[in-house]
Amino acid sequence: MVVQAEQIKGGIQAIDVQKVFLQPDGQRVVALNNVNVSIKPGEFISLIGPSGCGKSTFLRLLAGLSQPDQGQFTLDDIRITQPSYERGLVFQDPTLFPWLTVYENVAFGLKMRSIYKDKKGEVLDFIRLVGLSGFEKAYPHQLSGGMAQRASLARALVNHPKVLLLDEPFGALDAFTRMNMQDELLKIWKERGTTMVMVTHDVDEAIYLSDRILVMTSRPAKIESVIEVEIGRPRARDLPDFLHLRAKILNILDFAGKHEELQYYL
Repeated sequence: MVVQAEQIKGGIQAIDVQKVFLQPDGQRVVALNNVNVSIKPGEFISLIGPSGCGKSTFLRLLAGLSQPDQGQFTLDDIRITQPSYERGLVFQDPTLFPWLTVYENVAFGLKMRSIYKDKKGEVLDFIRLVGLSGFEKAYPHQLSGGMAQRASLARALVNHPKVLLLDEPFGALDAFTRMNMQDELLKIWKERGTTMVMVTHDVDEAIYLSDRILVMTSRPAKIESVIEVEIGRPRARDLPDFLHLRAKILNILDFAGKHEELQYYL
């Protein structure tokens, strides 16, 4: 069964966003510096850049877990001021409740919103959507890393978010599982039409999944380039267009020829 989305919007605007952190010694660290970007409903966007450049800060502000010191994020022209089920968040670690089964973890958000009684039929639908049928009664410690991340995706999607925010969701997985999960995520994205914004250090992953890639600079971070991924789907990672785009992005990141740092991004 394909679970239909309850809405088709999900347009995001970042307007002159600045975020500053204070160190214990009182020093100001500018994590984001006047960031401006527009994301269309249903787009798949990836953020890449040097480690510590502010990518996860961008995602946390968009989630409403923190507020900008200047500027604003909006979702469908409404300012983001706090967390909301409209913006699902998936972390690198699955963060499932270890004392709850897969079914109970997926149903948790519906129960917190007091809509489980009306929506409980969708819990099994979303478990099926992420390929976990038969594991409804399993506990997190009985799941592989990839299966646990599937459960996290179902838990976020069951709330019908307008936007799914992904903070290096496959970073802890082995290469084979990671590629399988990328394909699963693309399948869900195509079926649901949900706007997706993903932080990743993996240039190949960004190219494989995204409509556009936002390349960020070192702190104070700004968006250095917006790369349109004009490669048809499905995408083969060894085709000339794919390899050319990888080289272009690495050149923008200024890691070309720096072997030690380059390995981290491939």
